[in-house]
Amino acid sequence: MTRPKVFLDYDQVELNAAYDQAVYAPNMPQLLARYASNSAMARARLGEPQRVAYGASEVERLDIFRTALAGAPVQVFIHGGGWRAGSAKDGCFPAEMFVAAGAHFLVPDFALVQDVGGSLLPIEQQVRRAIQWVHNHADTFGGDARRIFVTGHSSGAQLACSALTMLAEPIVRGALLVSGMFDLRGPRLSSRSSYVNFDDATEESLSPQRHIDRIHIPLVLAYGTMETPEFQRQSREFAAALKEAGKPVELIVAENYNHFELIETLANPYGILGRAALGMMNLR
Repeated sequence: MTRPKVFLDYDQVELNAAYDQAVYAPNMPQLLARYASNSAMARARLGEPQRVAYGASEVERLDIFRTALAGAPVQVFIHGGGWRAGSAKDGCFPAEMFVAAGAHFLVPDFALVQDVGGSLLPIEQQVRRAIQWVHNHADTFGGDARRIFVTGHSSGAQLACSALTMLAEPIVRGALLVSGMFDLRGPRLSSRSSYVNFDDATEESLSPQRHIDRIHIPLVLAYGTMETPEFQRQSREFAAALKEAGKPVELIVAENYNHFELIETLANPYGILGRAALGMMNLR
C-alpha cells in the first residue's frame, strides 16, 4: 500500500528518517564518544577553560579558551545535539586548533529543549545572549569585539543563524553554518515534533531562510554528501536563496562525510571546515 506524502515527496516514514541522523550515520555513537574524548584531550593540553556566566540561569555559562595574543579574534562555537543533547564540555574538541592559530575559542552551554517545556524560543534567546555577552565583554579576555565569528553545527547552526537574524546590531563578522536546518517546516512535520513543541510562532521566527533580509554578514554553509537528504536540501536551498537575494554566501559540499564526521574537520587547520573557518577569520 502506498503511504500518503506529508512533505515534499516524503511520506511520514521517509520524513522521520530524513530527520533522524542515526538512520544515515550508523557510526554516530562512536563519533559522539570521540567528540567527548577529543574534548577531554584538548582541555588536558590547554588547561581548563575560564567559565563565566552570560545570563542569570544556571545553564547560561560560557567556556573560554584563550590564545596568547592580545586583541585576538574570537570564535564562538554553538554545538549541535538535536536541541536535546550536547554540552560545552564535549564540544571543545576544536579549541586547540583555534588557540594555536591565534584566536580565542568560546563554547556556551544553553538549555536542552526538554528542560524548557519543549520550546526552542528560550534556547535561541540564550544563544543570542551568549553572543551579545562575548561582544560586550571581549576586552575582559583579550578578544577583539570587532572580530567575532560564529560556527554552528546541526541544531546549533539553526540556533546560531536564528540568533544572528535577531541581534539588535551587526556584532558578528561572519558565520560558518554546518549541516543546519534553516526552515523548520520539515522538522515540525517529522518525528522531532514528539519532543519539540513546534507552533506557528516558533516555525516562523526561528526559520532563518524566511528572514534573509536580516542577514548582513558573509555566511559559509557546509554539508556532507553522506548526510540525510533533508540536511543536504536545507543547506542547498538556503544557499540558493541567499545568493538570489544578493547576500555573500559560499556553499561547501564535503564528499563522503556524514553528519557527525564533517564537524570533526573543524579541529584540523587542513580539514574542510578548519580551512574554511580560519580563512573567514584571515588566520592560518
